[in-house]
Amino acid sequence: MRVLVTGGAGFIGGAVVRRLLAERGTIVFNLDKLGYASDLTAIQQQLAGSDLQRYVLQEVNLVDAENTAAAVKQADPDLVMHLAAESHVDRSIDGPGEFLASNVSGTFNLLQAVRMHWEALPVERQEQFRFHHISTDEVFGSLGESGRFSETTPYDPRSPYSATKAASDHLVMAWHHTYGLPVVLTNCSNNYGPWQFPEKLIPVVILKALAGEPIPLYGDGANVRDWLYVEDHVDALLLAAREGHLGESYCVGGYGELSNRELVVAICELLDHLHPEGGGHARLITRVADRPGHDRRYAIDPTRISTELGWQPSYGFKQGLEVTVRWYLSNLDWCQAVRKRARYSGERIGTRSS
Repeated sequence: MRVLVTGGAGFIGGAVVRRLLAERGTIVFNLDKLGYASDLTAIQQQLAGSDLQRYVLQEVNLVDAENTAAAVKQADPDLVMHLAAESHVDRSIDGPGEFLASNVSGTFNLLQAVRMHWEALPVERQEQFRFHHISTDEVFGSLGESGRFSETTPYDPRSPYSATKAASDHLVMAWHHTYGLPVVLTNCSNNYGPWQFPEKLIPVVILKALAGEPIPLYGDGANVRDWLYVEDHVDALLLAAREGHLGESYCVGGYGELSNRELVVAICELLDHLHPEGGGHARLITRVADRPGHDRRYAIDPTRISTELGWQPSYGFKQGLEVTVRWYLSNLDWCQAVRKRARYSGERIGTRSS
């Protein structure tokens, strides 16, 4: 099978690429613009000493329609897994234009290129072809104290990031209904795990605590997120891509609801145990002004993907968090290197409300 993964140098995309490379007989094309948060270290480590003929890196920005079409033609895929996206809410507040270009125009260009490819395939390959679009629960907006997002939840995005992801979701489904493109869509909750670029909440807390710096907690810290270990997410993605019903969406959550304060305290307690130097890390927790338009609560109901496809997460949150904290403690050099390359030193971004 020939698989094209967009955004394969990102956090989730990289985990997908590595899993696919572990499968015999799969040829992987990794299309990535190699932006500030891209990193190929983990993939290169896996490829060391192995057959490089099964992996092709395509340095392409999806906003470039011509190069996108050329990349799809080169890959000649049987499956496309579309993960490429700008994804940091705070950055979308500061620079919404880049999110519109990448997440909306980029998805449009990819859909056009893939449609042309699919329509030209022999009938047998056409019938086996899949386009899997990977999205977020943030497109559904903000929950109250009860209830969970499901596949029938109305879209209600609140940030430039979630609005552009919602737009890309609608484009994908439109290409299915209008042109017959065989698509599957998934919406996931917050991912965490090793190799995540250190601007997201969990690595930020770990690195701030280790440095003895104030750990920022937005607002009252009561905003709730549903945490999903990245390898569990990869399990769900591959199931949906291969066995999901065409034209359907699947919500993927980790049964890991925590308030931001609960999460930060849990990380501090783990660090007190695993890295007792500078112990009592919770003393560093510092309230800061809330994020503009900060959604109050996310939670996913994964019943459909569990009952239809048999997916269940393998990692409980406590287990996954400990694996993650241990990994960062053992890979501080990598954190410093990617921060330096991205010219990001851990400062807060996304404070502008206009």
